[in-house]
Amino acid sequence: MTKEEIIHTFDPNGPGIAGKLFGLPFSEDTSELVIVPVPWEVTVSYHAGTARAPHAVLSASSQVDVFQKDIPDAWKLGMSMLPVPDSILQESNKLRELAAQHIQAVESGKPVDANDPLLTSINEACENLNIYTKATTQRWLKEGKLVGLIGGDHSTPLGFLRALSERYDRFGILQIDAHADLRKAYEGFTYSHASIMYNALKLPAVGRLVQLGIRDFCQEEMDVIKRSMGRVVTFFDEDIKSWEYQGNTWDEICEEIIKPLPELVYISFDIDGLDPKLSPSTGTPVPGGYSLPQIIHLIRKLVLANKRIIGFDLCEVAPGSTDWDASVGARVLWQLCNWMAVSNKKLSYVSE
Repeated sequence: MTKEEIIHTFDPNGPGIAGKLFGLPFSEDTSELVIVPVPWEVTVSYHAGTARAPHAVLSASSQVDVFQKDIPDAWKLGMSMLPVPDSILQESNKLRELAAQHIQAVESGKPVDANDPLLTSINEACENLNIYTKATTQRWLKEGKLVGLIGGDHSTPLGFLRALSERYDRFGILQIDAHADLRKAYEGFTYSHASIMYNALKLPAVGRLVQLGIRDFCQEEMDVIKRSMGRVVTFFDEDIKSWEYQGNTWDEICEEIIKPLPELVYISFDIDGLDPKLSPSTGTPVPGGYSLPQIIHLIRKLVLANKRIIGFDLCEVAPGSTDWDASVGARVLWQLCNWMAVSNKKLSYVSE
């Protein structure tokens, strides 16, 4: 069936199709937007579980109602998730056990030995994962698809960023996160989840990194921010809260956040950027953060300011003992997909 025939025969008011992203009846071929799942969490330094996110969010997504009043044709876009690569999940689980041994030794006071064969093998495996992610996202970008990524831990989008850096001369990153992620080779891991933005800044195409919600960071990361000479613009959570207490509206604050970003923007969304009551099972929850409506308002203003979202990731969703974390993650993913499509003129925004 053609995409038009699928749209004509599908009832968006009825139950969704099991096993399909948001219960929608589209395949990769009939989708405008493709989600690449990367079930990987080898270097997580606290609670694990994020590698199970792609499966969990996919399952929870079928419970998302697909009507959005300001983007009424959102479901007609056509979006789908690639099959979750279980071989990567299995390798992540195996390497995670080895990494945990290394982390335990480091946390017991053992110095990091860069020549440790265990550490070397883990770093090599993480680089292989980056190569896989780059090749996979690059393939769908070349086919003209809008592409998003769902991790896994926050190390997973580096390959995607590398692919985009070969496609665009210059773009910015909007990072929504509780952590700065600017540590160099944290615990000896070159591709640590705590080093994703340090590694992203190695890409010349990343002209500006705007961080929102940062409330847990170290001196090393603060030094990176200060030395960046404006390349890194950080909106610390405590400062945002102070502005609000002094009477500044969230709308006004959003304008300040958007201002430093260039026309082309990549959104890196670590779920722990939200208030931890929305993602209590994430690996390293931190008090503070934002509500989902606040972040949706920010992204809407970003798009209405004529910024184009060229890609995004959603990371650090860790399914807990209930479906809550995955349910929130699915709704974040829905919004990221829709606003990316609006920014690329694939969907229309209808103002009230």
